[in-house]
Amino acid sequence: MTMDSPGGSWFLEDPASTGQEQVVQRICARVAGPDIGAGVHVASLPLGGLQVWLDESRHRWRFYHRMARELRLSGWHTETGPDRLLLLGWSAVCLSHRARMLAAALTGRLADFDKTAFMAVMIATRLRHEGFPGEELPAEVVARCGDALRWPARLADLDGLERRSSLEPLRLRLAQVAGLEAKVSRRCGEHLTLASKVARTVAGGAMPPRRHTTTPRTGLTERMVCVSVPNLTLSAVKAR
Repeated sequence: MTMDSPGGSWFLEDPASTGQEQVVQRICARVAGPDIGAGVHVASLPLGGLQVWLDESRHRWRFYHRMARELRLSGWHTETGPDRLLLLGWSAVCLSHRARMLAAALTGRLADFDKTAFMAVMIATRLRHEGFPGEELPAEVVARCGDALRWPARLADLDGLERRSSLEPLRLRLAQVAGLEAKVSRRCGEHLTLASKVARTVAGGAMPPRRHTTTPRTGLTERMVCVSVPNLTLSAVKAR
């Protein structure tokens, strides 16, 4: 069944897409945080769509609005009630907004590799000074940089979701979003690979290999790392 809203921007479809309940559960639990996330419940509605509710009674309204904002960013139309959150199908408006946000990420934060390198240097250096185990340093730096980028977690939430629609305009928007998500996923992978390399360099205390490039920012990442790692002698580095 497909139901058009009065505004013509969202559509309720039955049955729900494969994996939708699990995906919504992951999104809402992540937004609610580790303390509240375990109390997130998701169930199907009789005529299609999903309902979400919390065991936690304090600040419930605030959590519902946070969840609704993240679900809308994923492309769904939501309605927030006093005791639960309703997810009522794909929204053309929300899918268009997601496409804009993905495109903005590609030309904005995800285009700035220097910021990721600087962040990785700062995190790795601080952890190293705090005595964090060197062998665990790269994974921790990658995790924190991934949290800062935000999109890795958002894309991971959608694993296993079959996104489909019986309406051609929505199918086109879903395809557009999927294409942009693939680009964002690859770009995030490049950022996290850079963060891992920087962290390994800081953990080892050695100067990273110089990269040859014609861009105006040649060697900026290497310079940031070099001023952050300990000034060890060559024999000390080899001894490691």
